[in-house]
Amino acid sequence: MRTTSTLSVLFWIHSHRVDKNNLSTVNARITVSGKKVIMSLNQKVDVDLWDSKRQRVKGTGRTSKTINNYLDEVRSELVFCYRDLKLESRVLTPQLIKARYLGEDKKVHSLKDIFEYHNDKMGIKLATKTLCHYKTSQKYILSYISKEYKKEDIYLQDLDYEFVIGFESFLRSYQPRHYQGRIGNNAVMKHIQRLRRMTTLAYHMEWIARDPFVKFKPKIEKKEREFLTKKELERIEQFSTSFERLTVVKDLFVFGCYTGICYGDIMDLTKNNIVRGIDGNQWLMANRNKTGTPFKIPILPVAEKLIHKYQNHHRTHFNGKLLPSISNQKLNSYLKEVADLCNIEKNLTFHMARHTFATTVTLTNGVPIETVSKLLGHTKLATTQIYARVVERKLSEDMMLLRQKLG
Repeated sequence: MRTTSTLSVLFWIHSHRVDKNNLSTVNARITVSGKKVIMSLNQKVDVDLWDSKRQRVKGTGRTSKTINNYLDEVRSELVFCYRDLKLESRVLTPQLIKARYLGEDKKVHSLKDIFEYHNDKMGIKLATKTLCHYKTSQKYILSYISKEYKKEDIYLQDLDYEFVIGFESFLRSYQPRHYQGRIGNNAVMKHIQRLRRMTTLAYHMEWIARDPFVKFKPKIEKKEREFLTKKELERIEQFSTSFERLTVVKDLFVFGCYTGICYGDIMDLTKNNIVRGIDGNQWLMANRNKTGTPFKIPILPVAEKLIHKYQNHHRTHFNGKLLPSISNQKLNSYLKEVADLCNIEKNLTFHMARHTFATTVTLTNGVPIETVSKLLGHTKLATTQIYARVVERKLSEDMMLLRQKLG
C-alpha cells in the first residue's frame, strides 16, 4: 500500500557566497516525505535585500516584483509537476520532481524494459544456457502478469512485496508444458532470484525508488547431490546395446564421469582442446561456459578410449567435435532408458556424471578436495566441499552396515 507523500518547496541563498556585486544565486530545496534535493535557479538577488523568513526579495520595486513573481511561478510549476506525477502513479521523489521541472525525467519503465535491457547489454557476458534461463523466467513472469493483472506488462514502480509473493504462489501451482510435474521449490527460488536481479538492476539505474524484495526471504531446500556408486558406474560402463543412440548417450555419460565436464562444455570440445600437460601426458583444457573459469583435466584411460572411439566417427568427422553432438533434452531422455536397462533406480541425468566424478571417481579414491575443486573449475572451495560431505556421509553409512555385520 502506498503511503501519502507531502511536498514542500523552500527558497534560500548562500549569504556567504556572493559575487563582486553582492549578488547570490537563489536555490530551491524540494522536499518530499522528508527526502530533499537542491535545485539552483537561474536568478541572483542582492544579499542585503533577501528576506530568509518570507523567502522573498524585500521591497516593491520593479526588480523585487520580477524576482518574486518568478519564484511564485517556480513554486507553482513544482507543485504542478508533483500533482502530475502523482496522477501518473509514479514513485514520488524530490529527484523525479526536479527532473520533471527541468524536462529531464525519464519515461516510466516496465518489467519488459528491464529484462530487454539486461538481455541486450549483459547477455553477452552470460553463457547461452544462463541467458535461456533468464528468458524462461521472463516468460513465467509475463504469464503471471497476464493471469493475475490481465495485462501484457507491468510498470516497475508498481512492483511491491505483494507482487513477489504472488509470483511465488503462481510458480508453485504452475505446470509448464515441458515439465512432468509442478516446478520444484528450488527451481521456484531460482526464478524469483532472477526477478530480484532485475529489480536490483532497475534500482541501481534509478528506474525505481524502492526495492520490492526488502521483506522477502528465499526458502532454499538443501538437497543431497545424487551420484552413482562404484557398482552402478560399472554397470553403465559394461552396458551394451545394438541401439546407437543409447550407446552414444552411455559413452557421453561415462566420459562425463571420468572428466567432470558438464554437458555444454563437452559439446564444445574439439581436438584443439587436447594439450600436452605439465606431466607430458594429454590433458583437456578449456573454459567453462557457465563462469568463464578455465579448467585443465588430465585425460584418464577410460576417457581417452572414448576419444579414440569417436575420432573418425561419422558423427564427429564433419563438425570437428571430440564427441557426438546431441541435445540436452534427448540426452537426458535417453539416459532414463539406460538407467532402466542397467537396473539403476536413481533419476539419472547427465549432470549426475559430474557429481559422480567429484565423489566416486576422485574424492573416494583419495584425490585432495583442493585438486577436485580445480578439476571441476569451481571458483569457491565451499562449492566442492558439498561433495566431500556427501562422501563422508556415504562412508559413515557403509561403516554402520559393517558394524551391524560384525556386531
